[in-house]
Amino acid sequence: MAFIHKILLAAASIFLVTGQSWAEDKSYYSPVINVDTENHRVLISKLGGVFYIDVPEVARPHMEKLPISGLVDFVVEMRGEGEMPVIKTWKVKSGESTCMFFNGKECK
Repeated sequence: MAFIHKILLAAASIFLVTGQSWAEDKSYYSPVINVDTENHRVLISKLGGVFYIDVPEVARPHMEKLPISGLVDFVVEMRGEGEMPVIKTWKVKSGESTCMFFNGKECK
């Protein structure tokens, strides 16, 4: 019985460690293709493909300030498979914006 308990504990530990690796940060330097304010997401491109990144609640008042076709360095948190990455920060590198830097809490 103790042996089975140890195996289950080891399996749970492996699951927790593997699950935590999904939540990693990634950086995308991309033009802004579309800002979808209705669904709270931004369409960007990487390596010839396009995909949406989710805009968290705290960044939603500022998302319309992102310049369409402007180059932005987005730092996103990767989530589980089938879920959109979520924006943590952004820095506008080219284009006009009243929010050149979003630090995760406020625009500067």
